[in-house]
Amino acid sequence: MARMHSKKRGRSGSRKSKFKTLPAWVRQSKDDVFALVEKYAKEGASGAAIGQKLRDEHGVPSVKLVTGKTISQILAEKNLAGKYPADMLDLIRRAVAMRRHLKENSRDSFNKQKLVHVESKIKRLVRYYRGKKLPSDWAYDPETAALLVK
Repeated sequence: MARMHSKKRGRSGSRKSKFKTLPAWVRQSKDDVFALVEKYAKEGASGAAIGQKLRDEHGVPSVKLVTGKTISQILAEKNLAGKYPADMLDLIRRAVAMRRHLKENSRDSFNKQKLVHVESKIKRLVRYYRGKKLPSDWAYDPETAALLVK
């Protein structure tokens, strides 16, 4: 089956490790990981960036295996989670950058089509998060969304 909004096929890409239990080579304790997640969140890193730093710099293959909680659950407990979901904000940032590009390059038809795809992904996420992480009357509007990410 083809991927959405692309001509590519297949499922190649990185995969999470298949560890079911914590490997013996992990040196970080549960409290250390909690402290590192809190430190990086206060520095302004997103949940994905925190997970990457823990993996690459501190040798933690999975925060959930060490702590029993995901990074987003830890951030929510410490009241450090953002008001809006990170995946939706990333897509909104991309759409804002594409709109800025289209103002200068109005004949870029490929980018116009990709902007339609990105905005449809945003609207799909809004439907998914509405009532859970978003207010029930929240709707995507490009002008107000640009203010969200600035």
